[in-house]
Amino acid sequence: MYNLFTTLSAWMIPAIIVFIPLYAALRRRVPVYETFVEGAKDGFGTAINIIPHLVGMMVAISMFRSSGALELLLSAVRPLFDWLHIPSEVLPLGILRPLTGAGSLAFTTDLIQTFGPDSMIGRIASTIQGSTDTTLYVLTVYFGAIGIRKTRYALKVGLFSDLVGFLAAIFICLYIFR
Repeated sequence: MYNLFTTLSAWMIPAIIVFIPLYAALRRRVPVYETFVEGAKDGFGTAINIIPHLVGMMVAISMFRSSGALELLLSAVRPLFDWLHIPSEVLPLGILRPLTGAGSLAFTTDLIQTFGPDSMIGRIASTIQGSTDTTLYVLTVYFGAIGIRKTRYALKVGLFSDLVGFLAAIFICLYIFR
């Protein structure tokens, strides 16, 4: 059964990539190539609009880490995590993940290289990486690119879902792998 699912998942994405354009061209009579080129033109304009927001977000993240604010925040929360028997090594990942995808992926990679992929810390870090999103990045870049200024509810819901994903990843890993 495992081999069946492994083979099926290996072929699923290529099958979808082939199926969608064929379905659009044959069944819906969509000019696939022309539609793709038109979308690529729109995507280029969006990429140009995103650059200032992306640079601003990267500068803010760099300032947060370089100023020592991340370490200060971690030292304040570490006793609670130690009391709950949660590895404090994953704390920075919970803080970085809503801010930056590349930074959190680099931190996850470092945790896995340090502790191993089958360690509790490696499993928790991998699960957190897959259970949360880069909320502030999404709000800054994508909402900024299309001109949405009132992100109050999206910010609250996004950060709350990141917190829930972070805690759920930890407790599920502790429950399953202990």
